[in-house]
This record gives sequence, C-alpha cells and structure tokens, in this order.
Amino acid sequence: MPADFRQRALQWGVAFPHCAYFEPNGLDYPHGPFAHLLAVAPAGCASTGSLEELGEMEVSAPNAAPRCGFVTYDVKNDIEALNSLNFAGFEWPQLHFFTPTTWLCWRDEVVELHGETEGVLARILAQTVALAPLPVVPAVRPRLLKAEYLRAVAAIREDILNGEVYELNLCQEFYAEAIDLDPTSVFWQLMEASPAPFAGFVRWNDHFLLCASPERFLSRQGTQIVSQPIKGTIRRGTTPAEDAQQRETLRHDEKERAENLMIVDLVRNDLARVAQTGSVRVPELFGLYPFRHLWQMISTVTADLRPNVRLEEILCATFPMGSMTGAPKIRAMQLIEHYENSRRGLYSGSMGYIGPGGEFDFNVVIRSLQYRRDTGYLSFQVGSAITFDSDPEREYDECLLKATALLQVLGTTIGP
Repeated sequence: MPADFRQRALQWGVAFPHCAYFEPNGLDYPHGPFAHLLAVAPAGCASTGSLEELGEMEVSAPNAAPRCGFVTYDVKNDIEALNSLNFAGFEWPQLHFFTPTTWLCWRDEVVELHGETEGVLARILAQTVALAPLPVVPAVRPRLLKAEYLRAVAAIREDILNGEVYELNLCQEFYAEAIDLDPTSVFWQLMEASPAPFAGFVRWNDHFLLCASPERFLSRQGTQIVSQPIKGTIRRGTTPAEDAQQRETLRHDEKERAENLMIVDLVRNDLARVAQTGSVRVPELFGLYPFRHLWQMISTVTADLRPNVRLEEILCATFPMGSMTGAPKIRAMQLIEHYENSRRGLYSGSMGYIGPGGEFDFNVVIRSLQYRRDTGYLSFQVGSAITFDSDPEREYDECLLKATALLQVLGTTIGP
C-alpha cells in the first residue's frame, strides 16, 4: 500500500454522506487506543436515532458490520429532565449511528475491506491527495466574552460555596462564519499538529467533525467496561528539563488532583449502576501522559458488567461523561445551561463504534472543530473544571492552551 493510503481512503470515503473514520495515530494507550477503522454509507442507509434503537442493534452476527456514529451532549435531555435552549450553530441529530455498506479495518500492516468491496481498492488508489493550503479564517470570535467568562467563574465559585456543586466544567465557543475549507485536508493538518489516540472524522450530510481527542469516555472489552476521565492539564516544556519540571508540577498540583479525584468518584458511582457488586476498580489514579502540547492527568476506572446489561442502560447510567459536566452531575448540567450561551451539541458528546459482538469504544469529543459546509459556520469549544480554588484568569488561560492546536491549524487567532 502507498504510504498515504489512509489519506486516499478518507478522500474516497468523504464523498459519502455518511462517513466515520477512527484514527489512533499509532499511539499506545492503557487498554488500547481506537481501532483504526473507516466506514461509509450512502443516503438512506440503515441507521438509528434513539438510545432504545441503539440498544437493539448492539449484538449481531460475528461478521456483521460495525455500527458507527455519534451521541451529542443533548442526549442528556432524553436521560434526565433537562433542556437545551441556548444558541446552536449546528443541527446535528441528537444521536446517529449508521450501518456501513463498506468498511475498512487496519490491522498492523494489513488493511481489510468488508461489505461491498468490488472496485473499492482501485477507486481508493486512484484518489489524488494533496493538502490544500490553510483555509482563510479571520480571527475567531468568542460567543462568551472574556469578561463574561470571568464573571461566570466567580459566580460558580459562589455556587460551590453555597453547596450547589463541588465542581463544574465551564465551556465556551469560538466561531467564524462564511468559511470555505476542505474538511479532510484540515483534518490531516490537525493530526499533524495534535496526534491523539481517540481522533476521528465524521461526515453527516453537510456537517463535519474533525476530532483530535485524547480522552476515552467508555469502552467494553468482553464483560469489562473501562472509563478513562481526564482532569488536570499543564503545557509541555520547551526543553527536556522544563518538560520534566512541568510534569512534576502537575503531579503535585493539589487543585488538579482534587478535580481528578472528584470525577473518578463520579465515574465509579456511574459504573456501579450497571456493574457486578464490588467489581468497580481504579487500576490507575492520577496517571500523567504527554501529548503534543500538553501533559494530562488521566485516571482509569474499570468494572465487570452485570449479565444482560444493554448498551442503552450503560449509556443512561454514564452519559454525559463526568469529566465534561462536574459533580453532582444533574445539578452541574442545570448550571451549565445557565452559565454557557451556546449549545454544546456534538462537543462533549461522543463518537464511537459498536462491534458485532457488542464490544464498543467511545471517545470524548474535545479538541475538535465542527464545520457546516452548507452555511460556512465553523467553531470549536474549550473548557475547564471550576472548583472553589479556581482562579478565573488561570481557568481562562487553560481554555486558550487547549485551543492551541486548533488555532494553529486554522492559521488564526482569537479576536475581540
């Protein structure tokens, strides 16, 4: 296969109105990264749009197609008595999983073609791949002005003092309008700038997700379920000595450790709702992992599922992920709706795949660009966890740090 085969494959796949690509970027990760998978389907393909239907499609014949798609943050409204009334620049379906007509699996150095395969390899190899120049993107505008963000952090600290929540993940949107870009070219530039183990690309009609996520939400491997929340961030050093010092600074940061521990406790509680009694474990607490621009503090929580638990039940017990809400989760989500002024949509939702045996893997949609080709609307969201010890300026700086790769790829800055 040519060295750029994956680029040619995605270039072929993006012509379909339903396309999902999962890219592990050759990275090691505890319990493994995403499988390397490309799935496509034409308009009118078999698909599901509700949690109940998703639960019905998780088990199928051993050689059946994987189901691929996404769950938006707004599915919370189907799980709890919540709503989403803020501005929405996108109109993703709340949940969408499709059954591909053709799918490719990379296994080591071998690429497997499945489904309708006649002529597919020739069409992929015939693709011409040339990275387009950087899109012309003006300075992106904040949906939440910095002064408003700082006031929101101060108000959330008061909520914490009053016992409303222990921690709340506050996010903000940056956007541009009337943008013309090539989604696949920008995706590969994002992979170059910020390779991640749970990266992916989604096309749903004229909507695109370009995702460089470092975080696993949930996976099922046999009867074991695994969640790996990220809480704790610091920039990489510019020299090996400074980088090592940054790592140790994060390791001993009491605020970051407290954030991580609160979410680990929330995840343990969520998994216990579908787990065998006494099986919830934390095999790694406060693990430190390097990415291109950041050190991240990552913990791993595992559990053994009760017999006959359906995917629908697992998602109802665990979604949205605690790392993107706060604790306690329901009150945190109510306050998120109050303080944020954009709907999150697919941001802080999940993209993933369900195997024919019922195993699955879902990421956390962060470090991502969303784009509508029909309207030219382009945006990304970033956030941080607010605790009583939070300094508003530091939290804002953390948001900008997480936006580094996205701004680099777009060749732009944040405007007033």
